[in-house]
Amino acid sequence: MKMSETNAEAKSLLCYEPAVHKGDDVIFIRFDYDRDLNARVRKLVGVQWSHTGKAWYVPNNPHYRQLFKLEAPLAGKDVLSQIHPINVPALTALVETLQLKAYSPSTQNTYRNEFAQLLYILKNKCVTDLDAGRLRDYFLYCINTLKLSENTIHSRINAIKFYFEQVLGRERLFIDIPRPKKKLLLPNVLAIGQIERLFGQLENLKHKTMLFLAYSAGLRVSEVVNLSISDINSERMVITIKGAKGKKDRTVALSEGILSLLRKYYQTYKPVRWLFEGQYSNSPYSTRSLQQVFHRAKDAAKIRQPVTFHSLRHSYATHLHESGTDIKLIQELLGHNDIMTTLRYTHVSKRTLEGIKSPFDALTLNNGE
Repeated sequence: MKMSETNAEAKSLLCYEPAVHKGDDVIFIRFDYDRDLNARVRKLVGVQWSHTGKAWYVPNNPHYRQLFKLEAPLAGKDVLSQIHPINVPALTALVETLQLKAYSPSTQNTYRNEFAQLLYILKNKCVTDLDAGRLRDYFLYCINTLKLSENTIHSRINAIKFYFEQVLGRERLFIDIPRPKKKLLLPNVLAIGQIERLFGQLENLKHKTMLFLAYSAGLRVSEVVNLSISDINSERMVITIKGAKGKKDRTVALSEGILSLLRKYYQTYKPVRWLFEGQYSNSPYSTRSLQQVFHRAKDAAKIRQPVTFHSLRHSYATHLHESGTDIKLIQELLGHNDIMTTLRYTHVSKRTLEGIKSPFDALTLNNGE
């Protein structure tokens, strides 16, 4: 696929944003949803969907920089090699502090690369000499000149804030620097009928078990593939999710229907350690492969919404709310720290809209019947 083949209207909606995602240099492709454009983007080699970035992304390599007409240097790893020696100790101190505080590898990579973008711009100007005013000007540059998204701006602010507050101990430096307002993005939710259609496309027992399990317990794709056999407790009818997002363990209910499917799966595949083994018995199933299983089933079920594997988790939470489950319990089942994250599901739940009658229905109109 060539992006230049898109029509002029679609092209005007496209935005290419270099960023660091999960420790890798990528280019986010953002656009207002358009079915034809979405189909074209999905054909790009190496393209993936980001749940956190809410956009498709491709590797930040010379091929895509040339295709999208982006100027180099853009990649975070390229920037690292071009930092002036005067600021190398600052970068080292940031990385070491992140390691000492046991931040996740993904967060460490993101903070390192976002902080490196500032150091690269500074050239031979020492980062410790910056005050709140200079930092404010830099963030305005990121917004107005670099055209970075709200999510990327937040990541960059977090990284720089971490350095000045956690490494240098300047706790009040960011008080007068406002953050961009984040967009309220509602989760994409599948109807029960759509889930039944999607699941009806699954013939492979392993694929069926993984997707059924994800929806039945509201699991992330990483949580499904990282399950070990010992995490399934059929006597207590619970599943233990270990080391999930935020390094938190949690317990979720094990569905009786899923238990019978799991037993059939176990007898057929006889896994050794990982519940869902990959190509080799000593490695778990690939998250990318499982996401592809979902998309093949979605396409076969002719579901046109821009849903992803993570939409099974969104649907689980929304359907729980619609069936009357308390929102606080849903928060615990999903492992959310902030209740506000869970409250998003009330915005898409039919339960919230029950009993609301549109004033349009009170009108007496001649519809030509």
